[in-house]
Amino acid sequence: MKIGVLFDGMSALGAQPDALILESVEAVENAIADWGHQHVRVPVNPDGRWVERVRRAKFDLVFNLAEGIDGVAALEPMVISVLELFGIPFTGNTSTTAALCLRKNVVNTVLDRAGLPVPRWALARKGEKFSSVGFPAICKPAAEDASIGIEQRSVVRSGRALAARLEAMHDRWDEVIVQQYIDGREINVGVVDGEVLPIAEIHFGDMPRGMWKIVSYQSKWITGSEEDLGAKPSCPADLSHELTRELEQITVEAWHAVGGQGYGRVDFRIDSNGHPWLLEVNPNPDISPDAGLARMARVAGMDYTALIRRVCEAGFKNRIDTSPELWQRALRLSGTSW
Repeated sequence: MKIGVLFDGMSALGAQPDALILESVEAVENAIADWGHQHVRVPVNPDGRWVERVRRAKFDLVFNLAEGIDGVAALEPMVISVLELFGIPFTGNTSTTAALCLRKNVVNTVLDRAGLPVPRWALARKGEKFSSVGFPAICKPAAEDASIGIEQRSVVRSGRALAARLEAMHDRWDEVIVQQYIDGREINVGVVDGEVLPIAEIHFGDMPRGMWKIVSYQSKWITGSEEDLGAKPSCPADLSHELTRELEQITVEAWHAVGGQGYGRVDFRIDSNGHPWLLEVNPNPDISPDAGLARMARVAGMDYTALIRRVCEAGFKNRIDTSPELWQRALRLSGTSW
């Protein structure tokens, strides 16, 4: 089998290369080779040449690691759309799910309408009046991922601090989500091909005094920083049977609500009363060997090669049927025919 491996070429190979992207690419390629199949590396660049390369390559499957183009998260769904247009099976989620989850205000509405426990939130648009959701609150870009735009100053305690934070963020983003801050345990639940993995927790016991217990950009990506050292993951989480079942049920419902398939991660906070709050559905989480999803998979009995194989096998379901028979059926159901 011939598997293409797509990734953000400008971010990984540009003037300031992101070594973590290449490490993930190499890990996936090694797992594919261990599985006994051929892999072909395809950097995704703004010039679009990669599109023709993918079209001509006749890949049996594409392993999609592209979380955007040149670091622009809004372009992530467009990469997936190319694969859908060409009818190439691919790993991960559809362009529809990726676009939905990328827009925090939209996906929060969907999850809330599904009856799921989403903390109170509001969208703050640049130049428009904004009503507070109460304090403390956390401010996040409405359409970013990977904790971009999230730091200690993202959590605010007062109207004055909120106004200052929004003014600073609106210098870069027109839309900002302001959400009720839930003080409590941080929980991650992974999903692979419909299977809920063992639940993980981020422990903040070593976070320096006075710092908010959040998974910020520094804690995710700046190795050795105070926030990195202060946020330690563990799996499985020490949870009651009842709470575990509740988290699994909410995860399944949230995954269904966004049309999730392939693999992903659902993030929660557990408040002081033991009540779970749904923070985010991530349709393209880090899948490197030392990331949370791989850690959860290992507890479930899957080594890294087995995880990558499972993700690839699920990817064959990601193929849009464009056969003429479907159009004929649609016409019949529209009261006409060829």
